[in-house]
Amino acid sequence: MLTREEVRAAIRFGCPPRPPRAFTKWWGEGLGEQYGSQLSRFDRYEEDVVVVPFPCPSFSPRPDGFYWRLPDVDRTRRGGLDAQAALPDWEDLPALLETLPDTDAPGLFDDAARVAEQAHREGKYVLIHHWSLMYERIWNFRGMETLMMDYYDYPDEVHALHRANAEVEMKLFERAMREVKPDGYMISDDLGTQKSLMMSPPTFREFIKPYYRDMWGRIRNCDVDVWLHTCGNISEIIGDLIECGLSVVHPIQKHTMDWDEIAAAWKGKIAFWVGMDVQDTLINGTPEDVRREVRLMRDTFDSPSGGFLYAAGNGIVRGTPLENIEAFLNECLVYGN
Repeated sequence: MLTREEVRAAIRFGCPPRPPRAFTKWWGEGLGEQYGSQLSRFDRYEEDVVVVPFPCPSFSPRPDGFYWRLPDVDRTRRGGLDAQAALPDWEDLPALLETLPDTDAPGLFDDAARVAEQAHREGKYVLIHHWSLMYERIWNFRGMETLMMDYYDYPDEVHALHRANAEVEMKLFERAMREVKPDGYMISDDLGTQKSLMMSPPTFREFIKPYYRDMWGRIRNCDVDVWLHTCGNISEIIGDLIECGLSVVHPIQKHTMDWDEIAAAWKGKIAFWVGMDVQDTLINGTPEDVRREVRLMRDTFDSPSGGFLYAAGNGIVRGTPLENIEAFLNECLVYGN
C-alpha cells in the first residue's frame, strides 16, 4: 500500500510513485451471491486508502435522537421511489427544521475511530465516506420528479432544506475531525444522466453549488481532501466543482463524456479517480479488452506529477467474469509500475 503522504501526492500533484487504487474492489448487485468465497482470491490486491464510515441521520426515529423529524409515511406500499418520498408535503418542513438530528448522539464515530486509529499508526490514508450529500439526499426527502418542480415552485423551501442538511453535515464533519482525524472526505451526488446533467447548469449553480462551496471550503481549510462520486455526464460543471474546492472526482463515466476532451480541459486542475467501465468492457469484454482499457485510463489521465487514481466505475455486478476482474486488478498493479 501507498503511505498517506504518497496518496496525498497523487491527489495534490506531488509526484507519487504510482497511482493509488481505491474502490477497485467495489462488489455490486448480485456479485457476492454469484461467486461467494471465490471473491477472496482478490484479497491480495490491496487498496491504498482505508475507508471508514461517516454516519448519516436516519429517516426513522431512533432513541438517541440521530434522525430527521419526518411525518409518518407508509413505506410498505408498493410504488416507485418518488411515491415513498420522506417529506411529501412542505407543510411538515417547520417541524423538521425545529429539531434537527442530534449530532452529539453517543457512539456515532466509535467504529470509524477504532479503524482509523490503527490506520494512522500504520501511516495509511484514511477516507471517511457516505453516499448522498445534497442533490441525492434532498430528492430522498421529496422524490426526484417532485424536486425538479420544487426548484421552480418552492425555491425558498428547497434552500431551507439544503441549509439544514448542510448544517447537520458540517457538525458531523467537525466531530469526525476530533474523533477520526480523516485525510479525505468522500460523498456522492449523481448529478448526470448518460447524456447530460440532471438539471440545467443554472439550476445547479443556484441550488447546489453554494452549499458545495461553503462545505468543501471549510473542509479543505482543515487540510482534508474532498472526494466526490457523481455518475453520468457532468462535463458542463467540472469547472464549478473545482471552484467549490473539489479535490478528487469519480468516475469520469465511460460513454457519457469524451475522455480526451475532459483530460485536455482539466488535467492538472483536479485529480481524476477514473472508473473502469462496468457497464460494458468489464462485463462483456475479454481480459485483454479490460487490460487495454486500464492502460488507456492511465495514459489519458495520469502525469508525472500525479492527479490520477484507479477505481471501478460503479459496483461490479453479477455476470462479470472472474477472469475480467482479475485482469482489471492485475493491470492496475503492473502497468507502468
